[in-house]
Amino acid sequence: MPPRADCIADSAGGLTFDVTDHGSPDPAHLVLVDRTAGHTVRLPLTPTGEGRLRASLPISVSLAEGRWDAYAQVAGDEPVRLAPGVNDLRSLVDRAPSGSRGYVAVRIPYATKHGNLTVRSWLRAPHAEAGELLIADGELTVHGRIYGASFTAKAYAEIRSRAARGPVLRGELDWDGPRFTLRIGYDELREGRWDLWLRPAGDDGPPVRLARLLDDIADKKPIFTYPVARVTVAGRGELAAEAYYTGANDLSVQVSSVQG
Repeated sequence: MPPRADCIADSAGGLTFDVTDHGSPDPAHLVLVDRTAGHTVRLPLTPTGEGRLRASLPISVSLAEGRWDAYAQVAGDEPVRLAPGVNDLRSLVDRAPSGSRGYVAVRIPYATKHGNLTVRSWLRAPHAEAGELLIADGELTVHGRIYGASFTAKAYAEIRSRAARGPVLRGELDWDGPRFTLRIGYDELREGRWDLWLRPAGDDGPPVRLARLLDDIADKKPIFTYPVARVTVAGRGELAAEAYYTGANDLSVQVSSVQG
């Protein structure tokens, strides 16, 4: 049986791992391995009693954005893949960082399809958090909040076609302090996939991708589903438009023609 790890999230976004202690007297570490780049983060595992070892991953320890596979390693031995135990992620629900760091860091542990423990990490600077989505009268309305940036008089929203050399449109953007509302008329979009961005300082600052990160769900795409809106556009017939979250939990829209 592989060792198991229970995970507890704190309100700052840090994680604590409680791992099964197999009784070795040698020093042990929890090892996180970036699945794409191969980088590693090593955290000491210390005895807590009752056959458990504990490692802490505070939010101050940087994790690049991606998926980090979790291992336990006793000194001199090969790392052993960890199995997921009980995850207590209640503090991540409706988490609202202060934004004072200038970035948003998110770590969500989850069980892979093979039954292993992995941590999904995001590091966004700045970050635009998508909240409530409303679909009515052929229009998408997104309420959200920006972190690590401030809106200026030059602010606007971009709706970017994912097609090569596709158009970049502007959406209707309103804001009050860090909170914003973005409205998109589906009849303005061609067929294809569209990604949603904010430009808080207009062309004077960086673009900010809209995403939903501040909760306890590692993969939003199969969980958050939204109604398909149908709109009729002169010269193009009937179109079906659907908001969705990508594999990276970024917010996008897909538009397709309705075959009659």
